[in-house]
Amino acid sequence: MVSYKDMGYKLVFVSLDGSDQQGVVLERAITVAVNNGARLVVGHVVDTSALEAAGEPHDGYVEKRTAAFKESVTPVLEEAQAHGGLEEYEVVVELGRVRETLKDKMLDAVHPDIVVCGARGLSNIKYALLGSISTFLVRESDCDVLVVK
Repeated sequence: MVSYKDMGYKLVFVSLDGSDQQGVVLERAITVAVNNGARLVVGHVVDTSALEAAGEPHDGYVEKRTAAFKESVTPVLEEAQAHGGLEEYEVVVELGRVRETLKDKMLDAVHPDIVVCGARGLSNIKYALLGSISTFLVRESDCDVLVVK
């Protein structure tokens, strides 16, 4: 017989992109982590592909984006930890191309039980050219994926 208590998530990974929807996605990931007594890893990729294509140095840019991202999520995480039942969290920021960095440096490194991400709603043209990160995560992740709309 399957023990449903053992089927919960132990490690929740949330992929945030800095969009307006980021807060909603983070709140949902916190809820999943709290409800499962799970550790939460918050991941963000500073996309450097445009800078690489232009041959521009990106030292200052990366530090500014990393600091801004951490400043945007830390108060929410600290509040959830202090008053919402979130036991443990970690914020990971990497730089590179979004898909490869998410898969190789984040998901393959932490081995989450579930990935939470947002659906940005790209236009048909942008979707045809760029694809969707949420679709990529659904296809490439070795675990459950929750796409928040």
